[in-house]
Amino acid sequence: MTLELRNITKRVGSALHIKDTSLVLETGHFNVLLGETGAGKTSLIKLMAGLDPLASGQIILDGQDITRLSTQKRNISLVHQFFVNYPHMTVFDNIASPLRVAGMAKSEIQGRVEDAADILQLRPMLHRRPHELSGGQQQRTALARAIAKESRAVFLDEPLANLDYKLREELREQLPELFAGRGAVVVYATSEPEEALLLGGKTALMEDGHVAQFGPTAEIYRAPIDLISAAVFSDPPINSAPIVKSGASAKLSAKTSVGASWPLKGAAADLADGDYIVAVRPNHVLPQRQIDRAVELAGTVLVTELSGSESSAHFSMGDENWVSLAHGVHPYQIGGQHAFFMDPAHCFYFTPDGTRVA
Repeated sequence: MTLELRNITKRVGSALHIKDTSLVLETGHFNVLLGETGAGKTSLIKLMAGLDPLASGQIILDGQDITRLSTQKRNISLVHQFFVNYPHMTVFDNIASPLRVAGMAKSEIQGRVEDAADILQLRPMLHRRPHELSGGQQQRTALARAIAKESRAVFLDEPLANLDYKLREELREQLPELFAGRGAVVVYATSEPEEALLLGGKTALMEDGHVAQFGPTAEIYRAPIDLISAAVFSDPPINSAPIVKSGASAKLSAKTSVGASWPLKGAAADLADGDYIVAVRPNHVLPQRQIDRAVELAGTVLVTELSGSESSAHFSMGDENWVSLAHGVHPYQIGGQHAFFMDPAHCFYFTPDGTRVA
């Protein structure tokens, strides 16, 4: 089973909201749409689900052109970040609702609902109504409805965004197992790079209504094709700055940090001398030297954040603002100077227009 997008576009008024997009999404793994809010993830899902019309292009599901089919005739399921359940119905009836619309036999409905409820640990709640459920149980009900329907395609639009941390972690671990072996094309939209990595499969990096890069999730994380892709797949934002490459070494622009230079190896060393951009994820810029090859940077601390077992520090180096992300709690003084240490082995190199070259 495949879901193929052939040169699809979407317009809002005169503006092109989804730019020319072609993708082949397959079963057997999650197909993740990763991008910031406003990047076009939900718009793309609405096009695939038939909720919004295409301006151009085709959508092919399992060899069938469904471009002009209504949502009801596409045999798809859609789970939103909000708990979309019918308040006057029991959990059983909520799960069964699309099966009844399809005219399925009562005995088959009973079996499918109970199977889905068992998978999502909802059997004790089948006679409750949504207002009697927690947020996690309501979202489980929505997921159970998608599973019971046995759709050809399932669209999950940030389905865990409104759950508390513990529930989010629990469901995130379960999701790949819930849809494994069901033969459906599963598309999952998220704004969190960490979530994309945990789900695995393949990821489409979205930015400003277009797909910047698509491929195996771990592969495109390790090898972004351009600075846009590297930025989409980094949270906190990836650090970047202009450098001058001369011989076998690189040096940060004088406007950024005077004297910060390091030797280049491999493809980076073979580049022609000239101006480039270096980029490095915040977890490879640390407040303490941990390896001999680390490049020392000096920055003015602007903002600090403590999240669980990690500390982040936003700091300025001349014209550039960077972020450090490190395990543990680290003492920073806002407005004070602090040394940070960049691991050059984890640097990406781009031309001034953002094309990755090493």
